[in-house]
Amino acid sequence: MLRHPLRATLVCVLACTIAACSTLYVKSDVNTALIGQVSCNSFAWAGSFRGNSPLRGGIANPVNESRLRSAIAAHLKGPIQDGQGNADCLLGYGIGATRAVDWPYGYGWGYYGYWGWPGPYAYPEGIIAVDMYDARSHKPLWHASVDQNLVGVSGAEAQKRIDAAVAAIFTKYPG
Repeated sequence: MLRHPLRATLVCVLACTIAACSTLYVKSDVNTALIGQVSCNSFAWAGSFRGNSPLRGGIANPVNESRLRSAIAAHLKGPIQDGQGNADCLLGYGIGATRAVDWPYGYGWGYYGYWGWPGPYAYPEGIIAVDMYDARSHKPLWHASVDQNLVGVSGAEAQKRIDAAVAAIFTKYPG
């Protein structure tokens, strides 16, 4: 017999709410006309991070690039080749961030008077994406991305977020 059924119910609701918030939503698209014609038994990287973007020193740094490559390689069934050589498919990837602006809602009257937000608020929004191409024709086969914010994190926390993002992305892998 439960001594505190209300407390047990609240704990259960809180646990379910936290679990729902931690699920990463994956957006995915497949080139259905081409995906069945290409067998991706081996892979090569389509490129690497380049440019003078301000993100280069933070979230899109070479250490995070290495973390992302390792996480992608761990989810593939075929070997990764150093050069494009004879690979069947090419892999591209990206890490990005932007400031999103949102207008909160929920104005009204309460016990202490009128409540609500005075205006819009901005927050960092991040993305990690993986792309696959046919190595012969360079046509896209698959794209998947997930909202995952790496702004202000490094080390073990960055590794954890990248691993979680790539694991979520590969739930949509067409292979």
